[in-house]
Amino acid sequence: MRSSPSLKLALRFALREMRSGLSGFYIFLACIALGVAAIGGVNSVANSVTAGISTQGQSILGGDIRFQLNQREVTPEERAFLDAKGRVAVSANMRSMARLVDGSDQSLVEVKAVDKAYPLYGKLETAPALDHEALFIEKDGAFGAAVAQIFLDRLNLKIGDHVLLGSATFELRSIITNEPDLLSDGFGFAPRFMVSLEGLAAAGLVQPGSLVDHSYKLALPAGTSEAAITAIRNEARLEFPEAGWTIRSRTNAAPSLSANIERFSQFLTLVGLTALIVGGVGVANAVRAYLDGKRGVIATFKSLGAPGWFVIAVYLIQITIIALIGIAIGLVIAAIIPYAAGYALRDVLPIAAKGGFYPGALAWAALFGLLTTLAFAILPLGRARDVPATALFREQGFEQRGWPKLFYVAVAAVLIAVLCLLAVLFAYDRRIAAIFIGAVAFSFVVLRAVSGLVQWAARRAPRVRSTALRLAIGNIHRPGALTPSVVLSLGLGLTLLVTLALIDGSLRRQLAGNLPERAPNFFFVDIQSKQVDQFTSLVQKAAPNGKIVSAPMLRGRIVAFNGTGVDKLTIPPEGAWVLRGDRGITYARNVPENSELTRGTWWPADYSGEPLVSFSAEEANNLGLKIGDTVTVNVLGRNVTARIANFRQLQWESLAINFVMVFSPNTFAGAPHAWLATLTDISSTPQQEATVMRDVTRAFPAVTTVRVKDAITIANELVGQLAVAIRAAASVALIASILVLGGALAAGNRARVHDAVVLKTLGATRRTLIRAFTLEYMLLGLATAVFALFAGGLAAWYVIVRVMTLPASFQPDVAVMTVIIALVLTVGFGLAGTWRILGQKAAPVLRNL
Repeated sequence: MRSSPSLKLALRFALREMRSGLSGFYIFLACIALGVAAIGGVNSVANSVTAGISTQGQSILGGDIRFQLNQREVTPEERAFLDAKGRVAVSANMRSMARLVDGSDQSLVEVKAVDKAYPLYGKLETAPALDHEALFIEKDGAFGAAVAQIFLDRLNLKIGDHVLLGSATFELRSIITNEPDLLSDGFGFAPRFMVSLEGLAAAGLVQPGSLVDHSYKLALPAGTSEAAITAIRNEARLEFPEAGWTIRSRTNAAPSLSANIERFSQFLTLVGLTALIVGGVGVANAVRAYLDGKRGVIATFKSLGAPGWFVIAVYLIQITIIALIGIAIGLVIAAIIPYAAGYALRDVLPIAAKGGFYPGALAWAALFGLLTTLAFAILPLGRARDVPATALFREQGFEQRGWPKLFYVAVAAVLIAVLCLLAVLFAYDRRIAAIFIGAVAFSFVVLRAVSGLVQWAARRAPRVRSTALRLAIGNIHRPGALTPSVVLSLGLGLTLLVTLALIDGSLRRQLAGNLPERAPNFFFVDIQSKQVDQFTSLVQKAAPNGKIVSAPMLRGRIVAFNGTGVDKLTIPPEGAWVLRGDRGITYARNVPENSELTRGTWWPADYSGEPLVSFSAEEANNLGLKIGDTVTVNVLGRNVTARIANFRQLQWESLAINFVMVFSPNTFAGAPHAWLATLTDISSTPQQEATVMRDVTRAFPAVTTVRVKDAITIANELVGQLAVAIRAAASVALIASILVLGGALAAGNRARVHDAVVLKTLGATRRTLIRAFTLEYMLLGLATAVFALFAGGLAAWYVIVRVMTLPASFQPDVAVMTVIIALVLTVGFGLAGTWRILGQKAAPVLRNL
């Protein structure tokens, strides 16, 4: 009795067949390597940066623990508590206007005032190198200042020059080359202007209600554990429950940066996963083409009595080995990426410069690569396993066999489900990841339907006289046509590029065109209550055609809803930004401009009952709030609870004065505060705007003037940099699409050889065949481009209009770019392979028919 073949024998056969090399699997290898490198590299870079933040937390934070207060300093009791815990360094941050001594020019600056203990960790590096006293001490009537190079460039200054800040004179003594705790201070729109606390006091910038942050950083005794730091945090909250300070430790030195890195790495990971899934189509094409070439071997195996599982085992072993080679190549590239990224980002994120090796990130990438390979290889393997030997000897291959048995379809579905589930479970934002995965899956279904629609239209197209066009149309719908592979492989990458290009274009158009036209010319911050009338008169005189809008402003942090602390609530991601740090708040007798009451009623002008608050309707909906709920806000070290009286619809896109929360006037009676104002003058010239800035800065040196167009320019630059990074990441998916396209065309070359030889035998010229193939590729590329424009336009419209609440616009340059890319890729790759086919000798092919 003949024994059944063993798995060891299958391994022997698999290795023996691989002696001929990896011919036919180069696209396979490239697809897997690219996807694995993208996923592993992105996560390794993210781990490198977050590890740098963690290991250098003391220097980044400037202490072991930081207590930050807005608009007030600590009380004697609070300072005594801090002093009892360790060494304390005090600093203050605010925005202000620095101006030339003659008043001819000025610039917005980020003022940072420090004491002699600064920095507790790390080192402040300046050029020339000076100690604290030499940098900041008052000398000859001028305090010292260390500034960023960009400040000197903006005002055409040099070291040794004098400028005015508030009511004090400062000498520029050094340039800041390294500020150790810069990352923990967050993003700044203006250049750094560092002075001493004494210098800030002399400048007179800190007035009642001024927007200033006071930071108290502690250096704890050596060896203090994280548990001890947590105990200090809890003790501070218990002993001073209404202090309103934000407490941050060295393990969370730059939370905004860490969160943004995690969000961006999630996006890039999902793009890499998309590239990997698109590459999976290339895997399926490569496996099908390979098995098609091995049909004689498979038929021989079956004729000699080999069971179906043995055939599957032989070729599954080969595919797994090839996949592992591709994964290994991708892992090598991924391991190098953190070092390359660290070098490229050394000026932006010095903490990332060291790179690092992160086995966890690489392991996930390898797992994703292996799951993708198996998921997309199992269907062609199952199709080969169920084809009888007699059919393999008679037929060209597997194209006409349809779907394999349900078992193989189920295995492929389970593998893809596991792949998607892992991507969602380990994502920073599972909701976004699930939507992204769902969109990709839906795109695959739609693209398959589009390819079927194209074939249906080709079958029902009227008969044309042109032989070449008739052949092209026939090639689109014939059995084994390239249409599904081309549309599927190229469609997803093009759709992603179109979506990102349209979003980027709409944002740029808003920032450069429509937004500045609707936005105010200036924001004026820190206007003292006693100066409001005088300030308004001066601005009205400088800009007689302008419209001035002003409102009182305080800073407050939401600490509870309905008596429950926000730290104990589950907050949806879309509403979390409202609770992040301090928010601007105001009070008003009447409904503010740029807002519309949607629910509830406004309080009377002379209202004097319990504190009431009007909440932004969209944010209230995101937070699950309703009329009658209570909101507790910490303002100036005091908890204030108000009941929600109504909801308002805000026009955030106008960039006018808008507040999430507007309180009834009696809520903050007697509380010190400043005023915020805007000036809108659509007819003003740059010279008139310069006059307004100069007059306001001279008359009110403590008032901060922000020119909106300058802020928009900075935002436009940031959007441009981000767009370049995102498009570069999306290009990974497009490259994968191109590889799959090349693989699909290569996989169809066997059938093309047969067609070309038969047509040439029947009298077709090379010119006719080239025209036919060119027209076929042009029609496929055009159909794919049309789909990408429609699907990408729809996705971009949703993001722009529904998410960003901005007007969408048609961008013909994106449409032209998409059509050109699609045609160049399909026609270029198609003719590159076809040219070799047309030179094929007829006799060898005809003998094998």
